[in-house]
Formats: sequence, C-alpha cells, structure tokens
Amino acid sequence: MRTDEFVKTVTQLGGPSDADRATEVTRTILENLGKRLKGGEAQNLADQLPQELAEPLTRHGAHEPLVDDVDDFLRRVAGQLGSGTGTDEASAWVRAVFATLAQSVSEGEIADVRAQLSTGFAPLFEPQR
Repeated sequence: MRTDEFVKTVTQLGGPSDADRATEVTRTILENLGKRLKGGEAQNLADQLPQELAEPLTRHGAHEPLVDDVDDFLRRVAGQLGSGTGTDEASAWVRAVFATLAQSVSEGEIADVRAQLSTGFAPLFEPQR
C-alpha cells in the first residue's frame, strides 16, 4: 500500500480529515508504536510499509522499549500531537492508524505486534463503529 492510500484509509476510519494532519498523526502514532516494540519487531513491521511510514517505526532503534499501558500511550500521543488534542481524540486516531495497519500488513505481523502489547491495546486494532 502506498503512503497516500494508507493515509486516506486512516482518514476514512476516523483519523483527521485533512491529509497533511492525517500524515502527521500517522507518523506520530507509528513512532510511538515503534518505541513499544522489541526484538526487531519494529523493523519487521516497517518492512511491510512504505519508507515514509517505516522510518518513524524504526526511529527508536536499539533503545530499550517503553513499557507502558494503553492510557500512558494515549497520553503521550496526545501530548505530542499538540495542545487541544485530548486522549479521546488521540484514541480515535490511534484506532484509525492501527486498524489501517491491520488491513495493510500480514495477519502474522499484526499478531506479532499485538503479542508485544498489553491486552488494553486490543480494541485499538478494530475500526470505530
């Protein structure tokens, strides 16, 4: 999937309606997801994405992965997205990005990613209803 297609899907699944903002949000969320992954999993996921989206996932590199719960993750994402972005909005946008990931990469890769996240993250991989 190309970057523009990925971002369009994020928008359709509840992400920001502006393409530039949706791209920024997507990259921020992917970067924070990459910070949570260990054992080369960020690179494995990045290998299935366009370079523009792969880079934020692997930016954290060999640093120790963050170990936080879903609430901490959402607060961190909301804080990075700027003033006025609350955790409810961040949650909707994370859900849009994660659901797009689930549609864009192999089922096995999504299973590997989800295995490294606490169960509180599970609903974020389902599109909003």
